Amino acid sequence: MFTGIIEGFGTIRSLSDSGEGKRMAIEAGFDLVGTKIGDSIAVNGGCLTAVKINGRVFGVDISPETIDKSTFKDAKPGQKVNLERALKLSDRIDGHIVTGHIDGVGEISSVEERSNAIIIKIKAPSNIMKYVIEKGSIAVDGTSLTINSVGDDFFSLAIIPHTKGLSTIGSRKSGDKVNLEADVIGKYIEKLITGKNSVSHEKEGGVSIDFLRSNGFL
Repeated sequence: MFTGIIEGFGTIRSLSDSGEGKRMAIEAGFDLVGTKIGDSIAVNGGCLTAVKINGRVFGVDISPETIDKSTFKDAKPGQKVNLERALKLSDRIDGHIVTGHIDGVGEISSVEERSNAIIIKIKAPSNIMKYVIEKGSIAVDGTSLTINSVGDDFFSLAIIPHTKGLSTIGSRKSGDKVNLEADVIGKYIEKLITGKNSVSHEKEGGVSIDFLRSNGFL
């Protein structure tokens, strides 16, 4: 579990195929004191398990499922990535609840400087847009961000200088692909109300309008 508050940058040092998956070595821009093999680290929003640690360099295996739903398929050595180690129960949750399970990939369609902020518009697939609400939260490459406005197939973000300096979002440009994770609370509400979710639409039950009406809620 993560909060979407980026701990620091990392740099991909090596990348190799591992069957249909990949193995990646990343050098963190901060000390990994207290981090051990088996710990979860969010890399550009993807929850990955540290399988090897040597100083500031840690290794991870990326499954075919994660590659299919993320920008890791296009990752390259030398690329900067956002890093966040797993949340401690004693920590403040300054962002929002982030699972590190990427829902899909969005594409930046425009970047515009406005006063002290950068307005970034991101086009996203419908399976993610249905959870996107104005002033809600979304994780973009693992960074917890507030949604500024919403269109039919896009949403916009207002990036302040502090966020620009501490995450890769500040260096993004039009055409770049980003990992997206929608707010998990919306997914649970959808499942409770409809009995369905984005993975399977075959289960019956849940809370319907007829159920609410017959039980005096409407």
